[in-house]
Amino acid sequence: MFLILPISIVAGIVLLMLAFFAVRAWINRRRAAGGKRLAETLHLNAKWWHNERDKPGELLYVAVGDSAAQGVGASKPGRSYVGLIAEHLRKRTGRTVRVVNLSVSGARIREALALQLPALRRLIPDVLTVAIGANDIASFDKHRFERELEELYSALPPGAVVADVPSFYVGVAERNAVVAGSIVRRLATKYGFPVAPLHATTRRQGVARYALNQAAADFFHPNDRGYRVWASAFLPVLDDLLPEDSLHHRG
Repeated sequence: MFLILPISIVAGIVLLMLAFFAVRAWINRRRAAGGKRLAETLHLNAKWWHNERDKPGELLYVAVGDSAAQGVGASKPGRSYVGLIAEHLRKRTGRTVRVVNLSVSGARIREALALQLPALRRLIPDVLTVAIGANDIASFDKHRFERELEELYSALPPGAVVADVPSFYVGVAERNAVVAGSIVRRLATKYGFPVAPLHATTRRQGVARYALNQAAADFFHPNDRGYRVWASAFLPVLDDLLPEDSLHHRG
């Protein structure tokens, strides 16, 4: 026995389906176009951060990471979470800050080990943030993720602040991000590193708010507002670590 629906209900269902596919097609077109535009800015971000390395500062802030640390999607590289942390350190301590951003767009943990760790070994940072692993989620292998992350953490200096991966909100990527986060926290505890709760902080924003208000043109990288959310995951942890004699006391 077949259920016969009124024509108005059938028409409504068809319209909803058409609207869904139209919206999805629009998002895919915008994501592709936005991704192409952002890809054209990668060398500009890298050049900007390279120039920043030569500026003197009383404190040395070093960042290990990927395109998010580079500030891809922000209106200016300095409005990435790395730039926001540096500005916070200047205001919080009253001291000048030199920023050495070792991050590489597209980096996974294996690229951080091969390209960023050797450079880090030549530095003695006052502040070090490590946010890597989001690019490992697409082809996630939890055993490889843990093995490579342990190799990285075992080589970091004391006092590093590490972050788990951001929320992907839905689907397999989000389930992988949860597993990755548990690995980050377990290894961070083993090596004595405080964890910036990036996953919880971004997940609280919700997928709708992120897509409409905090995502860059490619719907993947954060925009300026999104990077402020990222920075908010780091700042309380960093404030707790700053030694008392580094703080700027006003009379």
